[in-house]
Amino acid sequence: MEKIIDRFLRYVAVDTQSNEESETQPSAAKEWNLLKMLRDELQALGVTVNLDEYGYVMATIPSNIDKPVPAVGFIAHVDTAPDASGENVKPQIIPNYDGGAIDLKGVPGLRLMPEEFPEMLHYVGQTLITTDGTTLLGADDKAGVAEIMHAVQYMVEHPEFKHGPVKVGFTPDEEIGRGVVKFDVKRFGADFAYTMDGGEIGELEFENFNAASAKIHIQGRNVHPGSAKGKMRNAILIGQELNGLLPVEQRPEYTEGYEGFFHIISFKGTVENADFAYIIRDHDRTKFEAKKKLIAQVVDFINVKYGAGTATLEMRDQYYNMREQVEPHYHIIDKAVKAMEMAGIKAKIQPIRGGTDGANLSFKGLPCPNIFAGGLNFHGKMEFVPLESIEKASEVILNIITLFAE
Repeated sequence: MEKIIDRFLRYVAVDTQSNEESETQPSAAKEWNLLKMLRDELQALGVTVNLDEYGYVMATIPSNIDKPVPAVGFIAHVDTAPDASGENVKPQIIPNYDGGAIDLKGVPGLRLMPEEFPEMLHYVGQTLITTDGTTLLGADDKAGVAEIMHAVQYMVEHPEFKHGPVKVGFTPDEEIGRGVVKFDVKRFGADFAYTMDGGEIGELEFENFNAASAKIHIQGRNVHPGSAKGKMRNAILIGQELNGLLPVEQRPEYTEGYEGFFHIISFKGTVENADFAYIIRDHDRTKFEAKKKLIAQVVDFINVKYGAGTATLEMRDQYYNMREQVEPHYHIIDKAVKAMEMAGIKAKIQPIRGGTDGANLSFKGLPCPNIFAGGLNFHGKMEFVPLESIEKASEVILNIITLFAE
């Protein structure tokens, strides 16, 4: 079998950064490069596979046992986040990590240091794969892709491995919240599924944020500053005032666990026009709705103070907490816990402070918790992944398949 590290490095070499400004699916044409590669690799393994017009790779490994058991699916996304470049990724391989700082050699003076990222010390003695400091790594979620593909190759090359029907799915555009908008759950054919899209080894998640996006436009009035008194309305300053009306303690940098937040993610503007973009998050549906109501009230206040039409709000829900969909099928959580125990891993059940394709899939009728892919510091140049975590995640996939076949 191909080594899983070689598979992972081959995938991260393909730039698949999604584009939130695009209306197409996939949002970036370059995502097709990895999607087609995966289709071709599955075909080469003799697996029945389809790549549709929306960029969904769906494959089936038929059961090789003589009793009916549920079909279990494994899903990962191919795109990387818009937050940092995914072009020309140059991974660094650090064997037998010694617990010290790691130079990211693409940027002189830039170092990945345990003083800033103490979780690095959990992996002393292991092989770390880091960036060179110029891009993200792409372990989110190409580690998940590699783990699933490695498990598929194992099943194909080891016919003595007993399993029920196994479904495999690869999706585009998860990072921009559109990963499974057109995903046909019925055609996929799984009874239950898991996304391999979590973080550190052991993570197991079936709760995630309720999520919304908010875009606010401020219409100002530009007048020559020499004669601006009583006339100018500076859109930049009005936008700053609006942002200041939101609770400071509910920003991401002050929250943890089940605490939600308002997060301003972009701003651009002039005196005449300014645009602000936010994401709104909370695990509790009631608190989530209250947050959306508050941002609408803040916009209304600005319009009362500065005149109707000064601030306009465009807000839309992105996904919801999958707990209510997964919890009635708790046996799939129990199987994941046991599968980790079989691999010598203690499961860490925790809420996702983010989202996953599994949330939307769960609301489409496919209960789909999230399992660790192994990476840390996603979406930036400090991203890294221990090789041993990737290997263990693929082992967990095979263990889950075994448990479903019992």
